[in-house]
Amino acid sequence: MNRMIATMCALVLLAGVAMSAQGGWVTLFNGGSINEKVWTPAGMVNWKVVGNELWATNGNGFLVTKQSYGDHEIRADVWVSPDANSGIFVRCMDAAKVGAATCYEVNVYDTRPDQTYRTGGIVDLAKPSAMINSGNKWNTLQITARGPRLIVRMNGIETVNVEDKKLARGPFALQAGLGVVRFRNVQVRELK
Repeated sequence: MNRMIATMCALVLLAGVAMSAQGGWVTLFNGGSINEKVWTPAGMVNWKVVGNELWATNGNGFLVTKQSYGDHEIRADVWVSPDANSGIFVRCMDAAKVGAATCYEVNVYDTRPDQTYRTGGIVDLAKPSAMINSGNKWNTLQITARGPRLIVRMNGIETVNVEDKKLARGPFALQAGLGVVRFRNVQVRELK
């Protein structure tokens, strides 16, 4: 039995995914390298690892999970320059075509020209209920997708609580657009 447990632990570590001891959280990135078994790059972005952070300073695109998720929670720390366009896209219909029309786009974009779906909102679905400026500081973004219910929290403040039945399952994607974008502590847990 101990040998089987040791083998399972080794496989998890080899895959670059670590299971948290509390609550079933799985760490998909917290330093090291961009694990090709977990992530697929899409678009033209200069993703690089700096210490325990994932950086993008040029380009526009995504890191998309290879795994699909239905009912789940995501939490990640994100740091952006004040002009940055970033966010996390969830339940994407097509991993090769990530966008607001094919995913739920949880925005981190303080200077979005149309402020309706700025930081903390879900583009084309839900305006943020609180105005949070994310530039030049670490922010914790937590997204819960359970059935049709979508909840977004930014730094512990609930910014969206809405229902929508358009998308039930799919991978999620980290976005890099304008400005400097950094992620760390990217975790997911499936909900039952």
